[in-house]
Amino acid sequence: METIALYVVAATLGSMVFFAAGIAPTVFQSLPEAEAGQFLRRLFPRYYLALILGAGIAGLCFAMTSPLAAATCFIIAGSTGWVRQVLVPRINRLRDAELGGDADAGQAFARLHRWSVGINMVQLLALLVLLVRH
Repeated sequence: METIALYVVAATLGSMVFFAAGIAPTVFQSLPEAEAGQFLRRLFPRYYLALILGAGIAGLCFAMTSPLAAATCFIIAGSTGWVRQVLVPRINRLRDAELGGDADAGQAFARLHRWSVGINMVQLLALLVLLVRH
């Protein structure tokens, strides 16, 4: 089961890197800002769902052989669920308010967006550590 877990971790990690380095920059280079934002708003829930599933499946596969790796994966899945269900809707509301002219909302948007990116980077690094250590 650990081999399966490592494949799932590798696939999840690869997805995260591809999204951050490939999809997101390409969207902003190819579409006007408003359309890029709308596209990513529709894509992010699917991205986060893929991360939840990947980390959750890896956690289940690690459960019998590596409790620490399993816990790491479950923390990643849970934190991604929180980002998807709580943080991203707040970020979207703040962005809409910023585009409507609310400068304070713009500052709050920037802060929460940095948090979401930071959380994603910590998750990416945790998966990378899991992959290298196993």
